[in-house]
Amino acid sequence: MAKATSMAELMAKAPSKIRSFKKSEVVEGIITKLTPHEILVDIGAKTEAIVLEKDKVILHSLLSGLKEGDKVNVSVLNPESDQGNPVVSLRRFMDDRQWLSLEKTRNDEEVLEVLVTDLTKGGFLVQSADGYSGFLPNSQAILNNNPQSFVGKKIKAAVIELNKPLHKIIFSQKAAVSDVEFEKLTKLVKAGEKVDAVVNSTTPFGIFVSLKSGEENLEGFIHLSELSWDRMESAEGAYKAGDSVEAQVIGVDKEAKRVNLSVKRLSEDPFAQNAKQFPVDKKAKGSVARISSIGVTIDLGNGIEGLIKKEKMPANSKYSVGDEVEVTVSEVDEKRHRIILSPVLKEKPMGYR
Repeated sequence: MAKATSMAELMAKAPSKIRSFKKSEVVEGIITKLTPHEILVDIGAKTEAIVLEKDKVILHSLLSGLKEGDKVNVSVLNPESDQGNPVVSLRRFMDDRQWLSLEKTRNDEEVLEVLVTDLTKGGFLVQSADGYSGFLPNSQAILNNNPQSFVGKKIKAAVIELNKPLHKIIFSQKAAVSDVEFEKLTKLVKAGEKVDAVVNSTTPFGIFVSLKSGEENLEGFIHLSELSWDRMESAEGAYKAGDSVEAQVIGVDKEAKRVNLSVKRLSEDPFAQNAKQFPVDKKAKGSVARISSIGVTIDLGNGIEGLIKKEKMPANSKYSVGDEVEVTVSEVDEKRHRIILSPVLKEKPMGYR
């Protein structure tokens, strides 16, 4: 007959499901209660764990994104509080879940509704309905002449860049405009027509502007070469954000979803008139303005430049910026705004007969 077993021995032999935990440990659990006032998770402790979350945005995300019975991973903040419950956090779990959701949103090119919360130097701070906070650069916004008016408004945007280690989310309003919507907007914009625009930003290579198409805003771009008939080194300094400009529509860039514009085409090209002073075979004088790999550029006055091509330069000839030279017009290139020149020889080259 087997010996009687004591209660202590029976309890020692019985498998125990109650676990002890360490601070910062990540454990799996099941949500047993989910209310605005209390969130409980069964993690196998002697009592249910209490989720500590004071941030209202994160709390809203928890309540809207989870339900009772969901499996979750929690981070242990306190293995046992004064009331005997473990205290845990769902922030890391929700953060990982949100980034997976964001990656899917970006990969699927999904359009979100975001709230513009603030205006910064380079763009806007925005927040999605799920609590994602990110940045909308000016270069990705379809602006009007009053960027401050965007603050507090909801706009459509798409996620175009993610960096989890830096917790960086970049949104684009342009990317949220479908090809069909863009085509519909640009049907109201005709090539050759004059439009009023407002400068949003300037770069060395041109200026970005906004223009109206019906009730909507369209982005426009004016390249440096289309700002003036005169030679310009940079658009910065010539314009600033908020300036009003008149421009002519010259085309539509479907890939970049913007309208290409020109300021200079609203006025007559002065080259055509000035070039009449330099018919072919005419002799002229000018000064060396630039020396490059293709030849020597000569300033003929009145904004007219000529070029002595490298192959037309006599052997052993030397030019320096500022030198006065005598030339003969050999061709007028109206497309490139350039007059092709030949140097007037002052002495017979070697071998000349």
